[in-house]
Amino acid sequence: MIPVIRIQREDFDLSAEIAALSAGRADIGAVVSFIGLCRDEQGRLSALELEHYPGMAEAEIGRVAAEAAARWPLMGLVAVHRYGPIRPGEQIVLVLAASAHRRAAFEAADFMMDYLKTRAPFWKREHRSDGTLGGWVEAKTDDDDAAKRWEPAP
Repeated sequence: MIPVIRIQREDFDLSAEIAALSAGRADIGAVVSFIGLCRDEQGRLSALELEHYPGMAEAEIGRVAAEAAARWPLMGLVAVHRYGPIRPGEQIVLVLAASAHRRAAFEAADFMMDYLKTRAPFWKREHRSDGTLGGWVEAKTDDDDAAKRWEPAP
């Protein structure tokens, strides 16, 4: 299984991504999808600007996707992450995990999203509704705590 990793400015289409992942694959029994959307933070946010280092971000996400493939019996894995200005309600990230059975697909998708939320090399900056530029968004403690469950036991 070779994971599909894309970082792109343009939006993505869930149906098209699932169709491409499962085309000609009668052995896939489950495809789990997760789409992350930009929130308006109770009207405070007009856009979220995402930046990354091209090449480095794809390689790092690919490394984590390979780890997911080693942990679970996957038949396909897709991670699409957007960059640039993203408005509230727009899609930011897509993860698809395919396997013969649902449990592996659910866990692999959850693992990938915990990684993307906490350690993926993206930087987020707020553009506020009042026209001012906010600071760079820090990682949230609860996201870090959620990601710890994937670490090996001591």
